[in-house]
Amino acid sequence: MEYRRPILSEVLDRMNEPRRFIQVLAGPRQVGKSTLMDQALADCPLPNYLFNADGIDEDDTDWIRRVWESARSQMDTRQQSEAVLVIDEIQKIRNWSEIVKREWDADTRSRRKLKVFLLGSSRLMLRKGLTESLAGRFELIRLGHWTWQEMADAFGWTLDEWIYYGGYPGTATLVKDMRRWKKYVKESLVTPAIEKDVIMTSNIYKPALMKQLFEIGCSYSAELLSLTKTLGQLQDAGNVTTIASYLNILDECNLLAGLQKFANDDARRYKSVPKYEVYNNALLTAYRGTVYEKDRIDTNVWGRWVESAVGAYLLGGAEEGGYKVYYWHERSDEVDFILVRQGEVLALEVKSGRRGMNSGLPDFCKRFSPKRALVIGTDGIPFKDFFQMRIEDLF
Repeated sequence: MEYRRPILSEVLDRMNEPRRFIQVLAGPRQVGKSTLMDQALADCPLPNYLFNADGIDEDDTDWIRRVWESARSQMDTRQQSEAVLVIDEIQKIRNWSEIVKREWDADTRSRRKLKVFLLGSSRLMLRKGLTESLAGRFELIRLGHWTWQEMADAFGWTLDEWIYYGGYPGTATLVKDMRRWKKYVKESLVTPAIEKDVIMTSNIYKPALMKQLFEIGCSYSAELLSLTKTLGQLQDAGNVTTIASYLNILDECNLLAGLQKFANDDARRYKSVPKYEVYNNALLTAYRGTVYEKDRIDTNVWGRWVESAVGAYLLGGAEEGGYKVYYWHERSDEVDFILVRQGEVLALEVKSGRRGMNSGLPDFCKRFSPKRALVIGTDGIPFKDFFQMRIEDLF
């Protein structure tokens, strides 16, 4: 039986409610957007029309109008009072948002009940189009990386397996062959994401530099590494400003973040050494892991994987939960993650086999008086409970 992600119910609810907004399903590659939409359309009682922009000439902006008009014509011919129009990979057409705005407004004026769902994997292109042309006309449904609970329900994974192999459903059948698993992650997941969703849609003047930055950042997930030291490991020429801008782009694409140090003023925050953090632990394992059996029994190595998994989980819920993620480090003291939402501060320390408790958490509490200070793991919130909770509930 095909697994159904919990968010499917939200998509179905939007399909069945009266036409009000364009619905935009956005998320990283290979998290199941198209599959989820197929499931929703199969369960929805309304007639539907599905089109995919993949393979369409990017300059053929009239394609959107043609498929839209095709749906209208079929509605009229079949005397359908309402229907659902789905366009997948919409961002691959240049100026797509302007055409969508025009056709949507035309349906609104004529009171046609054609409900529109747009799917896209390029977060940068979607965001640009939505903010520039479709402001006030859309709702965003975010599909993130698969959580432990989802991988457990779909594939029977243990928590340790999810921490190590991450949350890409397409990799689940390959974990017994590490060489093949790594090749799939790098060639079928990472390469398309970098080359199509990042380099082709952004002003990336040094593609090789971007790729090297991504690989280094993934291998250092859950660790601090200054941009200067990062630059020293890159083979292509560049500068700190370029590296910082590329890191911001990777963050916007839900691939790799450079967490900033928590501080009371923005200037200190922006000048801080970044703490690299992947959005999916599969990316850390692909570039740094050896084999599961070996890494799992190494206390220091496994502690790093656990901390990276906690960071990925926090980042995955940040946008929906309305909070931002930072770290704190002062001399030998540190706090793994600091969450900030509407002026409220939470301090989270991950305690596992990597290290015991340090004085960072008490010191941070004295300096900043956070709303809550929590330990995740040993002597705190069990990992199994943490990876199933809504992070915003901690506030």
